[in-house]
Amino acid sequence: MADDQTTVEILIGGMTCASCVARNEKALRRVPGVVTASVNFATEKATVEYLPGIASRDDLVEAVRRAGYEVAEPARPTVGAGVEEAAGLAQDPDALARRAAYVRLRRKVVIGAVLSTLVFLGSMGFAFVPAVLTNGWVLWALATPVQFWVGRQFYRAALAAARHGSTTMDTLVVLGSSAAYLYSAAGVLFPNFFDHHGLGAPMYFDSAALIITLILLGRLFEARAKGQTGEAIRTLIGLQPRTARVVRGGGEVDVPIAEVRRDDIVRVRPGEKVPVDGIVVEGSSAIDEALLTGEALPVVKGPGDEVIGATLNTSGTFTMRATHVGAETALAQIVRLVEQAQGARPPIARLADLIASRFVPAVMAVAGLTFVVWLLAGPQPALNYALVNAIAVLVIACPCALGLATPTAVMVGTGKGAQNGVLIRDGASLETAHKLQTIVLDKTGTITAGRPTVTDVLPAVDDGGRQAPAGSPDELLRLAAAVERGSEHPLAAAVVRAAGERGLELPDARDFRAAAGHGVQAVVEGRRVLVGNELFMTQSDVVSGATGDGSAARALAAAGKTPVHVAVDGRPAGLIAVADPVKPGAAVAIERLHDLGLRVVMVTGDRPETAAAIAAEVGLDEVVAGVLPDAKAAEVARRQAGGVRVGMVGDGVNDAPALAQADVGIAIGTGADVAIEASDVTLVSGDLNGVVTAITLSRATMRTIKQNLFWAFAYNAALIPIAAGVLYPPFGVLLNPIFAAAAMGLSSVTVVTNSLRLRRFRAAA
Repeated sequence: MADDQTTVEILIGGMTCASCVARNEKALRRVPGVVTASVNFATEKATVEYLPGIASRDDLVEAVRRAGYEVAEPARPTVGAGVEEAAGLAQDPDALARRAAYVRLRRKVVIGAVLSTLVFLGSMGFAFVPAVLTNGWVLWALATPVQFWVGRQFYRAALAAARHGSTTMDTLVVLGSSAAYLYSAAGVLFPNFFDHHGLGAPMYFDSAALIITLILLGRLFEARAKGQTGEAIRTLIGLQPRTARVVRGGGEVDVPIAEVRRDDIVRVRPGEKVPVDGIVVEGSSAIDEALLTGEALPVVKGPGDEVIGATLNTSGTFTMRATHVGAETALAQIVRLVEQAQGARPPIARLADLIASRFVPAVMAVAGLTFVVWLLAGPQPALNYALVNAIAVLVIACPCALGLATPTAVMVGTGKGAQNGVLIRDGASLETAHKLQTIVLDKTGTITAGRPTVTDVLPAVDDGGRQAPAGSPDELLRLAAAVERGSEHPLAAAVVRAAGERGLELPDARDFRAAAGHGVQAVVEGRRVLVGNELFMTQSDVVSGATGDGSAARALAAAGKTPVHVAVDGRPAGLIAVADPVKPGAAVAIERLHDLGLRVVMVTGDRPETAAAIAAEVGLDEVVAGVLPDAKAAEVARRQAGGVRVGMVGDGVNDAPALAQADVGIAIGTGADVAIEASDVTLVSGDLNGVVTAITLSRATMRTIKQNLFWAFAYNAALIPIAAGVLYPPFGVLLNPIFAAAAMGLSSVTVVTNSLRLRRFRAAA
């Protein structure tokens, strides 16, 4: 997004279907200066990018209101906004507005239910009902507040749509209920007219009132269910602690989380949450990162290690230096990503929009045809039959379930992904992931840990009766580490780290010398120790020995390890093997990808023999080695040119072009920021099983969306003919508008409930 653009979120009230979404988007896009506008029916939010010098927030609000919808105040800016500083859901203006709207809707439903029940009992004329309730004027008086106060939102939305020359499901509700109401009112006012024509005074006040009440009841259930779809966001927001213990002025003081500044020193005690992102400067502890990364086991953190805000300190006390605060924290970015994903519509949503835009006019035509056919060919009283069946068609066809089919599933799906450490950037990525056929993996940092580690320490054996220079693995490692401590090479760091992990005390080294790219040497405890590659040993005139024939070194290299030769006083002392080990669970994750029907390929810049060894260990289908960074993207493009949907998984700067090229780029969250920015999906924990989770979640979400669309549309397609009366000639069956309203509301609740089943999704362990 350009620097001169601003993004705001506006909470819109009164939307009832996909047509409402389209109308609001059209109204917002017509405002001069608006770059993009997207409305999410499930979250009831409009996300708008605009040019501040041309448009303003007030212009956007006015456009929404002119379209006939309400705007909840205030609209919260997206850019620069992080987790709510008050850290409490009650302080969220969106939550407060939704709660207030829910309470108002519930009040209307309760009042409408009481009045509608009285109208229904009076219309049926049961023996236990007081005679006054059966009077037409009393029924009219009871039905009127239901029609025009309880159902006011239907009229307001329908009139707004009419002013713009369009129709919505509210149009159907208004036409159906108003026809029943006005026809019944005419019967009260002019009973003689109906008696004269042999019709009898029509009394459909109960149908009109119950239609409105039942539809509102359905929307009440929808509002409650849609509130549950935002559970992931609320859970993430609730993770952040309220305060932090900051070291200031020689003492410690508890301050609100919003007052923590970068470079503040913060103390975290056992059982407390880490307040912000930072680096441990003193002390150590095991940190439970499960709620953010999905990792079940606590991770031990010590000086120099990064800690993530909102994770739980399970054991020791430590101090940390704050590095990211406010909107910069990992938690704030996760919340923002999830909100963006939930607000974005996948391409499949266009199907619901298309159906909704054409469905309402078609239904009105069917209702009109139904009325005419029954009026001309129906039994007496033909007008009554014509009106009742036309109303049933209008009510049964309300397409609100279509509008809910996609956004509710996307909200729950992306929320579950976030809870399992898989951040999905937008709805399009969520949809595309289920179509992937090939997964391309980088090696270093993706399949492997990305940090060289000592895997083997092989001291030389006795040579012709002479004792080997280093008799034990610890002795060999101790001497080599003493020399390598003076080197900055990654392999040297691995050797020194391995010695530290074994608790070896390293002697001092003097007369240190390095041969760039080959090895190092120094005097340790009076002995000349050389550490390096085979060429370095040859150039240094190290005599052949038990490890000097090269067979052991070749065996290590064939296993994907780098052999480091060690010599003492001109004699071979042994070999130390260093490798980038495969991540725990990588082989299992790749096996699961195979089970999903995916081809798994590794593309790496490493040597062919090392790549082949890794591939054999984890069970890859194909290996492409010695590939330069720009060639990785070309390799992805080559496969796409063959019609293959490709997902790319990587963590480094050199992976960014390939991540951007892929149909779905999946970044390891522990990697480089540029890789994460170029990706569509981010795995917070860095575990390859997250790829499995992303794809299975995508498949589950798309399956749910298709189920929703099928049931919403199939319901309408199946019941409209019944409502029109096709079963009356053979079976004498008609669909009462009251039952039509109940069924219509039930369809919406069914769609939302089906989406909520995704909350039971379980990620791969």
